[in-house]
Amino acid sequence: MKKEGVIPRTGIDRQKLLEEMRSYREDDADWRAGRTWSLVYYAGEEHHEFLKEAYSLFFSENGLNPMAFKSLKRMESEVVRMTASMLHGDEEVVGTMTSGGTESILMAVKAARERARILKRLPLRPEIVAPRTIHPAFAKAAHYFGAKMRYVEVGEDFRADPEAMEEAMGPMTMLVAASAPQYPHGMVDPIEEIAEITAERDIPFHVDACFGGFLLPWVEKLGYAVPTFDFRVEGVTSMSADCHKYGFAAKGASTVLYRDMSYLRHQFFVEAGFPGGIYASPTMAGTRPGGAIAAAWAAMKSMGEEGYMELAARAMEAAKALKEEVAAIEELEILGSEHSTIVTFGSRDSKVDIYAVADQMQERGWALDRQHKPASLHCTVNAHNGPVIGDFAADLRDAVDRVRRNPELASEGEAAMYGMMAKIPVQSAVELSVRKVMEKLYGPDGGDLDLSKVGGDEDDDWMLRLVDRYGEQALEWLDRAAQWWRRGKSG
Repeated sequence: MKKEGVIPRTGIDRQKLLEEMRSYREDDADWRAGRTWSLVYYAGEEHHEFLKEAYSLFFSENGLNPMAFKSLKRMESEVVRMTASMLHGDEEVVGTMTSGGTESILMAVKAARERARILKRLPLRPEIVAPRTIHPAFAKAAHYFGAKMRYVEVGEDFRADPEAMEEAMGPMTMLVAASAPQYPHGMVDPIEEIAEITAERDIPFHVDACFGGFLLPWVEKLGYAVPTFDFRVEGVTSMSADCHKYGFAAKGASTVLYRDMSYLRHQFFVEAGFPGGIYASPTMAGTRPGGAIAAAWAAMKSMGEEGYMELAARAMEAAKALKEEVAAIEELEILGSEHSTIVTFGSRDSKVDIYAVADQMQERGWALDRQHKPASLHCTVNAHNGPVIGDFAADLRDAVDRVRRNPELASEGEAAMYGMMAKIPVQSAVELSVRKVMEKLYGPDGGDLDLSKVGGDEDDDWMLRLVDRYGEQALEWLDRAAQWWRRGKSG
């Protein structure tokens, strides 16, 4: 579809534009009806409309200058304080709001790097030690801030291995990170055991609770078994928790918290030489939308503990019902999914390609995440998913049966793309294919994203044939070619 690329000479009628914008949503995932299993966290239409009003009250205000907009600074401070209290932080815990979990993680990594630099402990290329299931935002932060990721494989239970994490730590380590829970399989890493190690070595330890920060405290209060993961653990020095996930705030709103100011101070940026005046910024962003801060404050104040507990209870009940339905399908198996509302499942039957199942579910109007290593499907369960669990399960049984009877579906649609990627064991080669799609998506024509085309052209068929014929030597060639291609593009 060709995108309009010129500002109209004469402004278009506003009502006509609004109608056009509404029409654009016709092909979007139907999150209100509970048919999405990620991306949107919905607490009902009344709360949704309330958030829009709260956001609009501070639509034009700018959080860049807390002196000009004291109202935003007050609400941000209260959001930080309420979040710290929820996560068992004492009065010394400090932090800021950010635009989302990725920025919170970027800030935690940046602060760790600056802290190491000031303490004269910064090596040439500092390292972040983390389990392989850690969110990619850490790799993004390492890419931006000149650090290196040192990944540690997880155990059979999909949780970080403390002994392996300790072996990976060394003089280059500036930060250790773990998850509560990790996103792919919904497992809380052994935070207490890892924290013992980092505290002894005086290494900052960040717990990524972007997903679970506004969920696990209430799940624990409901009586579910949740490993201790927050500031009750002495060695935890920083945490991230997203207000716009199970905090049911408007996007984008997250928090990054630190044990005390000795860590947070390294997050700040100050430039005193600018002719336009002294520039000081607490986070990555300059201009900070006031609406997101205000809506997060309003969400937390209006929900209260009782509101969060009620939604958490319904979400956990829905997750339990979903796991029971999936477990009853003999071709499928649950992976992890013990500590939160995440339900992840894969195929135990070689005749049932899980990505083909995903394609079938998509045709039936369901939006769920495809994962790999191992191949699986991921559902983030919310309270409003509860009423549709039965419909989802019926469609899932039908999808599994159709894929089992029609194995050729594994080589069609998006299933073909994910299957192809799984056959290429060279990460650089996979990245090369994805980068090509990104260039098309963000190129001059602004093309639509078609995942079924990833890896589906002649170049990638040639790539697979090369791997089949020359094995390890071909993998080395592909890795070098991908690195050369990236250098050429950046040069």
